[in-house]
Amino acid sequence: MQLTNQKRLAAKILGCGVHRVWINSDYIDMVASSVQTEDIREFIDQGIIKAKPVQGTSRVRARTRLEQKRKGRRKGQGTRRGTANARNPRKERWMRTIRAQRRVLKGFREDGTIDAAGYRHYYLKAKGGSYRSIAHMKTQMSTEGVKIQERED
Repeated sequence: MQLTNQKRLAAKILGCGVHRVWINSDYIDMVASSVQTEDIREFIDQGIIKAKPVQGTSRVRARTRLEQKRKGRRKGQGTRRGTANARNPRKERWMRTIRAQRRVLKGFREDGTIDAAGYRHYYLKAKGGSYRSIAHMKTQMSTEGVKIQERED
């Protein structure tokens, strides 16, 4: 059954592409016999001919990929673009560690764990890169005789 002309007319009326035109399979004979635009318009009003919804791009794959990335997957050699320093800059790493250490030192000075001179001493040591982390700094301080009480934040 040739419905090319009818689909073309329907597409023009509906304002969509030929491939989006849907014709009810129960009324195909009736639609095939109609030739005029008015007949097609009538079928559209009756709901025998409709425009299919626009097919969008599925986001399912993108969502699963994002989920995997959030878990830390998909970071292998083949995915990487840029040096290790471009991906996680040394400067930013340093800023994170030094700011954390300085925050802890400030807290120690305020609660009286260390005096101003001790603060200056450990501040300069931290600035010089003597400590890898807060834990390392605390162990060094405790070996030097500073009493550090474990507090709950």
